[in-house]
Amino acid sequence: MARGNIVTGLDIGTHSIKALVAQRKGKDWEVLSYAEVPSFGLRKGAVVSVEETAKNVQMIMSGVEKDCNRKISSVFVNIGGSHMYVTPSDGIISVSRADNRISKEDIERVLQATRAVNIPSNEEVLDVFPREYVIDDQKGIKQPEDLTGVRLEAKVFLLCVFSPYFVKLTQAVLSAKLQINDVIPSPLAAAKSVLTKEQKELGVALIDIGAATTSLAVFEEGELLHLAVFPIGSANITNDIAIGLKTEVAIAESIKKQHGTCMFAKTEKDKNDQSKKKIEVFDKSSSLNFTKKNLVDIIEPRVSEILDLVQKELKKINRQQLLPGGVVITGGGAKIPRIKELTKETLKLACEIGTPKGIIGLPDDPALATVAGLALEGVDFGEEEGILGVAGNLGSVFKKIFRAFKP
Repeated sequence: MARGNIVTGLDIGTHSIKALVAQRKGKDWEVLSYAEVPSFGLRKGAVVSVEETAKNVQMIMSGVEKDCNRKISSVFVNIGGSHMYVTPSDGIISVSRADNRISKEDIERVLQATRAVNIPSNEEVLDVFPREYVIDDQKGIKQPEDLTGVRLEAKVFLLCVFSPYFVKLTQAVLSAKLQINDVIPSPLAAAKSVLTKEQKELGVALIDIGAATTSLAVFEEGELLHLAVFPIGSANITNDIAIGLKTEVAIAESIKKQHGTCMFAKTEKDKNDQSKKKIEVFDKSSSLNFTKKNLVDIIEPRVSEILDLVQKELKKINRQQLLPGGVVITGGGAKIPRIKELTKETLKLACEIGTPKGIIGLPDDPALATVAGLALEGVDFGEEEGILGVAGNLGSVFKKIFRAFKP
């Protein structure tokens, strides 16, 4: 297929690896192929075994290549894990042109200047997110290009990652004989597919509940305001059920999906017998009996713990109960029944479940938010750089990878 008509997102998660190939159809994009395989070699969202991860990536890419009858040579891949964090920084330069008109080169220079911060030697600045520009003490400027001034200042957030994990991620993908177009943080990829421009402008919090981690990304005035990752996810809920009901993890996962909820409905509270009604689950050699109340008593505290962590982060940035766009929950953990109601009650904000938009033929599944967002990031990136297609290109990530591999 011609360049510019195909893009591939690769979501490498703790529980599973997902690959989505999308193709252009007129002005729209639609699913060409999708696959998912179990993930091995990751812990808490970070790659710990390059060999295991590379093997699984090769397996899933072989499947999608057969499905769409094309060789896929490049991908947009995510990076996750609680090692990621953002820190504020600023940089200042003198405008280079004699007529004092600010050029793209000036903007690139001032953003590069913001990277000159002291961070541990084993950490890497993955990306820079401008908050505002200041021209000769005039604050609050979002687009400085072609404006005039003598001095240009940028106030930004630096997204930092633990270098060894970043290296292992890139090694795993490259070892699978794939090129990397860009590496995108999981919560930002998810936000790309589920949040609207209006929500980002008003002020919104995205909570992405994965298997081993939960990510928080807060946007305001269209820009990233805050990002945090917690080392707790939906797998912790499964483990709690396994311990609480004294059963195997696989059975606990099935119970969570079939019977789990994090709070009672009002009608169930009124009818006490419903919450105490016995549920029986059969295994190969035995049966397990429990009530809905047993499950709520296990699941609700863990979900509340996640929401409490979110609330603490919102307090840090003075946005507690102050986000007009509310909260959007996505990821596999968003499927827990009544999590929306518990979130509203805890955070005192409007809440909705976020499902991916922008790619025709993709199910309304919050677990697909990240892989869909990676594909959509690829669409935007390709339209700007002209690199979409089965012909690969290392793109903007090349310098990041090169720096990470330097001794």
